[in-house]
Amino acid sequence: MRGKTILVVDDEPRSRTGFKRMLEEWAAGRHRVLDADSGVAALEVLKTEPVDLIISDIRMPEMSGLDLLEEAERLCLSHQPVSLLISGYAEFQYAQRALRLGAVNYLLKPVSRAKLIEAVERALEIGEDRLRAKRMEKMVDPVLLELDEQRATANEMVNRAVRYIDEHLAEPFSLADVARHIPVNPSYLSVLFKEQMNVTFSEYVTRVRMQKAKELLLSTSLPVGEIAERVGYRTAKYFIKQFKDLTGTSPGQYRAREASER
Repeated sequence: MRGKTILVVDDEPRSRTGFKRMLEEWAAGRHRVLDADSGVAALEVLKTEPVDLIISDIRMPEMSGLDLLEEAERLCLSHQPVSLLISGYAEFQYAQRALRLGAVNYLLKPVSRAKLIEAVERALEIGEDRLRAKRMEKMVDPVLLELDEQRATANEMVNRAVRYIDEHLAEPFSLADVARHIPVNPSYLSVLFKEQMNVTFSEYVTRVRMQKAKELLLSTSLPVGEIAERVGYRTAKYFIKQFKDLTGTSPGQYRAREASER
């Protein structure tokens, strides 16, 4: 897990200092711990810092911890933090509202060091899972998701063509190559594929290649030229053009943009 930023929000100096000290001792330099003495001050931090976890007291003057979470959501932050709420009162309506606002835990004071650290570790894991899911959601081509459903009703000939594409993605191949493998007339396969998958053979192959390219761009440090070869392109130049046509950005820009959001 990369270094995280944790924001402790509490209007009581002793509580705030105590939580911050416990977290800094536990983090041992792995994570950064910030603090704010009010919900208003916390919002200012959120506007300038990519915070991963908010630990906030609920009852504070000016802005409660619950109101802080609502305001943070309205900011539409590109990096939305997970949250832990702490209260000296075991009030059911607080816990209910906290959960509705996406808080991953609700702790009652006094909070022991062991309980705090356990809750923080779990909250950071949940945050990582959410980030991973968000990245996957952005990476996956929605058209391909729909086409996966189309395959369920496609006939065996089209499914054999799709399997061939998946298994030979790293190789340059044509519609004629796939038709020869099945075997079937290429013109017939072209018409049948479009009829049952609602996209042309060529568009389907391009989308599958670009999906694999996205995965390699984000999960490896391979140069763009090598990725082009691994998804079946003879030249990086043509691969870059195809990638840009489909995604609106170059492979290098895509990799840099996604890396900056992690």
